[in-house]
Amino acid sequence: MQGRFEGRTAVVTGAASGIGLDVATRLAAEGARVSLWDLNAEALAAAQAASGAADTQVLDIADATQVERAMAASLEALGGRLDVLVASAGITGPNATVRDYPTEAWQRVIDVNLNGLFYCNRAAVPAMERNGYGRIVNVASVAGKEGNPNAAAYSASKAGVIGLTKSLGKELARTEIRVNCVTPAAVRTPIFDQMTQQHIDFMLSKIPVGRFGEIGEVTSLICWLASAECSFSTGAVFDVSGGRATY
Repeated sequence: MQGRFEGRTAVVTGAASGIGLDVATRLAAEGARVSLWDLNAEALAAAQAASGAADTQVLDIADATQVERAMAASLEALGGRLDVLVASAGITGPNATVRDYPTEAWQRVIDVNLNGLFYCNRAAVPAMERNGYGRIVNVASVAGKEGNPNAAAYSASKAGVIGLTKSLGKELARTEIRVNCVTPAAVRTPIFDQMTQQHIDFMLSKIPVGRFGEIGEVTSLICWLASAECSFSTGAVFDVSGGRATY
């Protein structure tokens, strides 16, 4: 739907590649002014050129102070308002059993995937409350529903994202701010580079439709949740898993 985001503003995290970049590109194409957030400065510059985004912020979302500064800078670049947050940034961590999982890696996965997403949601809410409107879409994972073996930190962090989304959605339910999350099954993006081939094969074996998801399929769902059309759903979990987890 052309122009669905005309006059809207958005922040997309993890926007230098994969789902984040595709979402940012779609939002901009449909009229939004978009600020791209990512840790990779070089990739972020290329993403801005590819997507037509209005602004970029290089930061580590695991640092609450950096998130607050980035939000202030994005708001200034976007004209002082924020309508949409798509929190897509995430890492997988190593594939290892719980008994062998490095504690430093566990902490980093939780810091980025859960704490960082919390910082971004927390920073977005006041700006949206000032506008009296907002859409927050958090990218979780089917792993947060089912728990993937040899991926405990990732699974736990994404389960936390689901719980946070439900809580925040209920907190803001009497406002015009809607908060939802998506739970994709495996989608072939650069995040696959962080996984073993054995784990990738395992994830594919669990998808009833027999293939990995496509980035555009996830983007389409996220953009609906980020739009004014999503007016009655909040605190909800939207499956996009090829039939793996239909609950």
